[in-house]
Amino acid sequence: MKPKPAELLAVLPQTQCTRCGYPDCAGYAQALHEGSADINQCPPGGVAGMQRLAALTGRAAKPLNPDHGAEGSRTVVFIDEAWCIGCTLCIKACPVDAIVGTNKLMHTVIEPYCTGCELCLPVCPVDCIEVETVSGSATGWAAWSQEQADEARQRYEFHTLRSQREALENAQRLEAKAALKLSDLAAHSQHTDPVVLDKKRAVIEAALARARAKQPVSVQTVPTPPTQQKRPQ
Repeated sequence: MKPKPAELLAVLPQTQCTRCGYPDCAGYAQALHEGSADINQCPPGGVAGMQRLAALTGRAAKPLNPDHGAEGSRTVVFIDEAWCIGCTLCIKACPVDAIVGTNKLMHTVIEPYCTGCELCLPVCPVDCIEVETVSGSATGWAAWSQEQADEARQRYEFHTLRSQREALENAQRLEAKAALKLSDLAAHSQHTDPVVLDKKRAVIEAALARARAKQPVSVQTVPTPPTQQKRPQ
């Protein structure tokens, strides 16, 4: 029987690095289920991860596809605080909320939460993020435990729900602001010409319609953020 996407997702390392060619581990699992992706596209899982997928799917084991990268040691990133300008771009890029800070203030990485996805590197405008190996010569699943994978998955799911909620709330704020202007456009405009006001009204109404069409029907309640689990030393 063909494994379900959830079963495939459960054996992936949950780094959310996108090196497989999909936006997240769930996307890769879905593609594996549909048969549009191969079992050798996950460098963080390495050979052991490929073998897990081979056993689950019944496909023949094969070398990792070099187009997606090579198996390597586990890495984490750290921020050179002397150069950080507080732009928040790395915070937005981190799929597991492992970077904390605020606008125009220093950011820092919570090392135990970092999956080594490196998605923060290309967005940093001052190149103040560096990569450090933390697993020695251990690679793939030998450098990354199932416990760490489970925690990373929980943090990513929380991050996704929180991002959706914030996007929805922002859209609702903008919609309310636009609706207020529409309720008395003349009072909110420097123009008094009825023709100009009608054009502005049409533009705002069209923008509102587009925004409403993009909004999800609902967003799940955001759960309490997962806490750091104690791991054996």
